[in-house]
Amino acid sequence: MALGWRDARDLGELLHERYDTLNPLTVRFTDLHKWVMDLEGFAGPAAESNEKLLEGIQMAWYEEWKDAQDAD
Repeated sequence: MALGWRDARDLGELLHERYDTLNPLTVRFTDLHKWVMDLEGFAGPAAESNEKLLEGIQMAWYEEWKDAQDAD
């Protein structure tokens, strides 16, 4: 199943798996955009991204990261 920009929860989980020690709130949207585009299984067109969608992905990733921090 190919992922797109609206699959924030799935993308957040994948980003957390790849960058598990990085606080997502420190990531610039330009970097986040590139990292999402580089994820295996991502097939969304680059031009369909926007700040609102990137923020949703960042927040989903942050929730994964925060849960992992609380578990430690």
